[in-house]
Amino acid sequence: MQATLEQLAHAVSAATDLEALSRPILELLEAVTGMESTYLTTVDLVAGQQHILYARNTRAMTIPEGLSVDWDDTLCKRALEEERPYTDDVPGIWGDSAAARALGIQTYLSHPMQRADGALYGTLCAASADRHRLQGETLNLLSLFARLIAHQVEREQAIIDLRRANESLSAESRIDALTGVINRRGLMPGLREKLQTAERHGHPVHVLFIDLDGFKAINDTHGHDVGDRFLIQVAQRLGDAVRAGDLVARYGGDEFVVVTTSAQPDALRDRLQRALSAPFEDRGLIIAPGGGSIGLTSAEAGEVDAERVLARADASMYLIKKTRRSARSH
Repeated sequence: MQATLEQLAHAVSAATDLEALSRPILELLEAVTGMESTYLTTVDLVAGQQHILYARNTRAMTIPEGLSVDWDDTLCKRALEEERPYTDDVPGIWGDSAAARALGIQTYLSHPMQRADGALYGTLCAASADRHRLQGETLNLLSLFARLIAHQVEREQAIIDLRRANESLSAESRIDALTGVINRRGLMPGLREKLQTAERHGHPVHVLFIDLDGFKAINDTHGHDVGDRFLIQVAQRLGDAVRAGDLVARYGGDEFVVVTTSAQPDALRDRLQRALSAPFEDRGLIIAPGGGSIGLTSAEAGEVDAERVLARADASMYLIKKTRRSARSH
């Protein structure tokens, strides 16, 4: 018993995943019971299937890994329902089981593994064609083994859930909450990827930096709720105007950025300007927007510095905005 616990302690401390823990436990289960097949299963109650996840077979009886069977036909289900974790008289107890007859099972041992919420994960089992008289101490060890495996299952699921949550948070942190397009944080890696792809394949990358004209007046006159809905429609119009694969980002406030590999960036700028200048309707209110100041720059051959390219587009936009303001003042 002491040697078994020492082996178990080593298996638990050395295990890095479910398989690394389960295989030594199956070996220990075989050692303490003398039974020729030990195996770990998962149970899908919705699909009504039991799946052999890991198995150890030492003699003639073979229960193969990867096997899936109907849950309703399993000895595990019967053992669970009848609260009979062990019998050395399978033919006398479950003589109608075709699977047990085919394998010649005489002794059977099974313990359920449950998640923290009580849901059934699977079973830890042992089977033999010989009769094995087992003591309560062995059944206690089986219960301990099952709990350790269930704990590892919960641990790995918690890691998976945490990773998914982190991925979701990361994705959300790159999306503008108001408009649904990518934000500044999402723009920079997207632009870098476009520039790196362009360097490999030799196609151009163009960046259009957009500052909405007259947006402050919309906010001041009609309120921030109308202003927010206007920005949402601006993002939708920009998305409709670009090609699939182009990037549309809200850089901040009333500034947007479009990244394109179009061969006709000037035509795209004209199309964006028309989209931004079209009347905006909000719950019966018609607003004539002022369009936008749109700076355009093209990445030079082999240029992969996203910050530098974006800064040029920003500078181009500023010059255009200054020119438009000057024209309106005269």
